[in-house]
Amino acid sequence: MSQKTLIEAIRDGLRTEMEKDDTVFILGEDVGAYGGAFKVTDGLYNQFGDQRVRDTPISESAIVGYAIGAALMGMRPVAEMQFMDFISCGFDQIVNQAATMSYRYGGDTGVPLVVRGPSGGGISGGLFHSQTPEAWFTHTPGLKVVCPSTPYDAKGLIRSSIRDNNPVIFFEHKYLYRSIKGEVPDEEYLIPLGEADIKLEGDDLTIVTYGWMVHQSIAAAQQLEKEDGLSVEVIDLRTLSPLDRETIFESVKKTNRVLLVQEDKFTGGIMSDVSAQITESIFEHLDAPVMRVTAPDTPTPYAPPLEKFYLPNQEKIVAAARKLAAY
Repeated sequence: MSQKTLIEAIRDGLRTEMEKDDTVFILGEDVGAYGGAFKVTDGLYNQFGDQRVRDTPISESAIVGYAIGAALMGMRPVAEMQFMDFISCGFDQIVNQAATMSYRYGGDTGVPLVVRGPSGGGISGGLFHSQTPEAWFTHTPGLKVVCPSTPYDAKGLIRSSIRDNNPVIFFEHKYLYRSIKGEVPDEEYLIPLGEADIKLEGDDLTIVTYGWMVHQSIAAAQQLEKEDGLSVEVIDLRTLSPLDRETIFESVKKTNRVLLVQEDKFTGGIMSDVSAQITESIFEHLDAPVMRVTAPDTPTPYAPPLEKFYLPNQEKIVAAARKLAAY
């Protein structure tokens, strides 16, 4: 086992898959000699050369279009968005081309493509560099959507994403890139897509979350146990699509109360769908309404005090959990 940051774990996963499979290659803005804007691909250019770590023009639509074509021709491209905010520039290619290709050809054609990059707030990046656009893609059949929260999960999930024959959108929370470290096995391992992980076991209340909010939720759960005697279970979705309903449902059946936490906006986020599915499928197991902690329906502020007010955090999660527990 080695202590690694999220960035190091993702880089190790990319390197491992590139060493094992010559069809895997990376493309994006400044991913080559510069090593990427956040240095995720640092060192890969020197190891694999410019044919497998390819710099591109500043055109997300060109990057995604090129990658889809390469995937259809038998390659396994990993396309980096310098910021996931700008994945919208390649939205047509992802949603109307990559996501529909297998369906259009009766399952005979796969698109083994990964589009990865940094998302989320917490670094005062402002409204163009802090978005959480994952729900755009969970709405689209044919896409898989992954959001790791730990170095261990990040390495296992990026490797599984590269090996998948479907297009995968891989969100990496930029605040977590260097702020956390975790044990990562030196030996090979994979984490299957579509499996949630119980990060903390509990009996009184379930928190379902993903990404940076996993760490905020664990801190909140520890505070609630210490100050209120509440036993809180924290589920990390890890993969948003396909969604691991079984793990969520089993936990809610045990605790009978559920708090859904996302950094994304209040309206139209993945937790709106999770809430609906819980209510429709296991309503009889609920002892209180399903509650959510989210960002408000506004762009992400630039000023640090406003961003702090805007983002969900440990304090807000604790307050909502106490209200839910007392219902």
